[in-house]
Amino acid sequence: MSGNLESLNKDRTEHVVQALRVFEIEAKSILNLSNHINDDFGKAVDSILKSGGRLVVCGVGKSGLIGRKIVATLSSTGTPSFFLHPTEAFHGDLGMVKQEDIVLAISKSGETQEVLSLIPFIKENRNILISMTGNADSLLAKQSHYHLHIGVDAEACPLNLAPTTSSTVTLVMGDALAIALMSAKEFKEENFARFHPGGSLGKKLLLTAEDQMEKNNLPTIMPDTKFQEVVSTISRGELGIGIVVSENYELKGIISDGDLRRAMEKKKHAVFSLCASDIMSTNPATVEPEQMFGECLELMERQKINRLLVVKDKFLVGVLKK
Repeated sequence: MSGNLESLNKDRTEHVVQALRVFEIEAKSILNLSNHINDDFGKAVDSILKSGGRLVVCGVGKSGLIGRKIVATLSSTGTPSFFLHPTEAFHGDLGMVKQEDIVLAISKSGETQEVLSLIPFIKENRNILISMTGNADSLLAKQSHYHLHIGVDAEACPLNLAPTTSSTVTLVMGDALAIALMSAKEFKEENFARFHPGGSLGKKLLLTAEDQMEKNNLPTIMPDTKFQEVVSTISRGELGIGIVVSENYELKGIISDGDLRRAMEKKKHAVFSLCASDIMSTNPATVEPEQMFGECLELMERQKINRLLVVKDKFLVGVLKK
């Protein structure tokens, strides 16, 4: 039994060794990209900026998969892009490519036949062609207006066959291109949020308190509500607060779990004779429905609270929570 455990531990150690080996090889290859970058990169960025069209990315196999990720990054950072599969291109998808578009072709070898087959159309259509290859002397590189070198000394694959390091550096070059374009366009948080309305940043910058507030089944109580019913209402509401309002929903105050504890410590058994108006805080933090959600979150952070009342003309309309 102990022999099996020793063998298992050795196997685990070898797994870690292999992982560290991959990290080292790929990290060195990424750093080595700086030795290959030249003026073509700047010219490629300028051509995309001056273009009134989109960036069309194409590639097959692993290059195609990385190309799709590059398209996603470009599109979300202000550079309109789409992925064109070379095979599908010859079955009608070339119709999507306009003359003002720029084509980014990705091929590790620079000799991928499906990609090379697109060159006659690209030339006839007068599109600018940018290539990413690992061979500056390849046919694709030579036929391109601008070439971005993504060559690597070795793959992380111990057989030096599976695209591993080469895929990583291709992705990094795509990121470099996207960030250079993003910087040149002075792309800001607000712009990013427009393309990510479902993300946390989008919620902060685009949505209002009204968009995010809870407005149904709020734990409201009247000023004359007795202590025991106050506790029950807060428990049922699952927001950790009771909101004191008048009959027409005008806000009067708020009762938190802390308010309940303090009342119990101060009044002891007499606490059950108290009403909501005896316990409530009369100046709760409030915002209006039109307030940006991000500003509401900042207010909660500053005041160290996790619930915020949304009020319109002194009347309760909802509750925000972190």
